[in-house]
Formats: sequence, C-alpha cells, structure tokens
Amino acid sequence: MSESASTDDKKLVLPPEIGERLRVGLPDVAEQTVIALIAEVPGYAEALSGTMRTNMERGVEMALGGFIRLAEKAGGAEPLQPVLDGAYELGRGEARDGRTMDDLLAAYRVGARVSWREFSSVMVNGGLSAGVVAGFAELVFAYIVELSAASVAGHEDERATTGRVKEIYLDRLGRRLIERAPAEDLVEAAERAGWEPASTLAAVLVPEADARKALARLDSRTLSLPGGIVEDDELAILLVPDVDGDRREPMMKALSGTNAIVGPTRPWTDVAVSLERALRIRELDIAETGEVVDTEEHLATLLISSDRAALADLRTRALAPLADLRPAAAGKLELTLRSWLLHQGRRDDVAADLFIHPQTVRYRMTQIRELFGDRLLEPESVRDLVIALAPGSSESPAR
Repeated sequence: MSESASTDDKKLVLPPEIGERLRVGLPDVAEQTVIALIAEVPGYAEALSGTMRTNMERGVEMALGGFIRLAEKAGGAEPLQPVLDGAYELGRGEARDGRTMDDLLAAYRVGARVSWREFSSVMVNGGLSAGVVAGFAELVFAYIVELSAASVAGHEDERATTGRVKEIYLDRLGRRLIERAPAEDLVEAAERAGWEPASTLAAVLVPEADARKALARLDSRTLSLPGGIVEDDELAILLVPDVDGDRREPMMKALSGTNAIVGPTRPWTDVAVSLERALRIRELDIAETGEVVDTEEHLATLLISSDRAALADLRTRALAPLADLRPAAAGKLELTLRSWLLHQGRRDDVAADLFIHPQTVRYRMTQIRELFGDRLLEPESVRDLVIALAPGSSESPAR
C-alpha cells in the first residue's frame, strides 16, 4: 500500500467518528488478536501472560492505529514509512527471539483476520455502505501485506547478520584454542559464540577442497578454520567434539576419502596439543593418497622421529658391529635382526615376515650372533637395537 493508496478514491476517507470508534476499540482488538495468536501459532504459545503478551498487544495496537491514521488523512499527510520501519524492527526482534519466518507470517494472517472482523463490524454499525466497507477491506489487507513484507525483510536481515556475527565469533574461538589462550578466555569466547563446550576435541587437518565435505559428515558443533592458519593455504583445520573412545572409529569412516590427518582427543581447552601432533605426522609425509591417517597409530614413529640426530647416534652405536660390512649385506642383517627381535626369535615367523626360507634365517642369525656376541642377551642393548631398527629410523634395507 503506497501513501497515496488511501486517497485514490475520496469515498474511502474514513469518517472521523468511525475512526474514533475504531481507536477506542483497539485494546480489545489487540487482546483478541493475541489470544488467537497463542492458540494458533506455535511460536507464540508461551505468551499467555507477562511481558511478552503485553508487548504483543502494544505492537498490534500501534500497527492498527497506524492504519486508522492513514485512513483518516486522505491527503497522505500521515507518512507510512515510520510504520514500515516499526514493522522492520519487529521482524528483526522476532528473529532474535528465535521465531521462524512461518511464525511471523502466520501472526500477520491471524492479525489481519481478527482485526478486520472487528473493524468491519464497527464500520457496518456506523452506517458505511457495503461497497465502502469492501473497499476498506482491500486497504486493510494491502496495509497488512506491506507491514508483513517489511517484517520479513527485517527477519531476513537479522538472521543474515546474526549468522555472520556467529561465524566471526566461532572463528575467533577456534583461533584462540589453537593459540593456547588461557582457559578463562576460552570459556568467555565460547559463551560469546554461543558454542556449548565439548568434553574433548580432536584436531583434524584436511585439504581445503575437502573441508566442506568433511564438515557435512561431522558433528554440527565442529569448529572450522580456513587454510593459511598453519602456513598452508590449502590446509584447513577442523576441531571435532567428543570423538574419544568408541566414537573415534565412526569419525574416521566419515572422513574417508578426504586425505585427513586426525590428532588425538584432548580436553577441549587443550586441543592445541592435538593439532601439534597432527602437524608432526604431516611433516613425516606417511599418508597415502586418499588415506585418512590416525596419529594414534603412529605414536612409535613420532617418538623415534622426535630427535633425528639422537636417533642417528643411537643407530651408529647400537649397529656398530655391522659397520665394516658392505651396505647390501648390512641391510639384510639389519632387517633380519629387527624381525627376529620383534618375533622373539621364532624362526618360522621371521621367515614368513621376510619371505625367505627358514634356513636363510638360521644362516643370517648365526652371522649376527658372531658379530654382536653377548649384546643380544643384554636388556639395554636389546632395547637400543629395537629402537635403532624401528621402521622409519632409516631407509628400509633390502631383503
């Protein structure tokens, strides 16, 4: 309804005495409208009493009062924009209060029906002809349509703004978590973002291209940080809540095909530890294309790679008896000794592990015993040999 709509036909100027009767009855109309809203629209069911009901009745009175003023002033002297501004703010408020667009539009439909029922009764009793009453009916519903459109715009804008603000706060929370902010700061950041703290979080590194797909399969509370946070524009960070214990395996399956690296679960305020673990595994470059890497399965690799220089020194000392052999011969004995230690001397198991004949195992172990002597009986020497020969401690020797 434009401001001139009420002046297109002079017959539709509301007589002052009718306008006054309508104005006097506004409190009753507002009350009946709110009663109908409570009964018919789920989003307003809690407004049986209290501040919410009072505010709703006041809002209905203001909206209908605006129509009466417009209808009384044929020359358009009463501007419509302030009424539309009020409807816009109403829509924003309804969005903030958690009511849906459907609730909002349903409220306008109910309001239009109840208010026109009362208005038409006053107009007919006031002697207005049926044609004039019908004309005012069109104006009332046109007015309601404009108000509802303004409220819908406010509702949409508030939802969009709230969504953007929430995303900003969630992003800020994720960054504070990986920056090891103090626990009290993290709690405050979580409250500001409206994020209910999980018991634990696990950090997941995933290519940026796979992040959206991964998020769609994970808990909706998962925090997401874009590429560039860890000096890699193509690597996103996901902080996944409560996937410890039996819940870890379903998460691993959900991430299949995403080239993800999954850190350990930690109390949510300590998830930076999980991220560091995942980053260390990534540096080792042990993942196959399309494979999801669980850091929990590579703890020994992490340990032996934590100080490469110390590991190299340990290998030199522990494997000194092999130093004078040709590299190929030394490599075969290393591989045999490692398998022999891991299989606790079971010759057939060693042969099956290395795909060689048991007699070959016997021959090689004779050489090893001659070279190492009593070291193979000393617990500390055996410990050093197991570490020195662990997978990843050096290039794998030939069989």
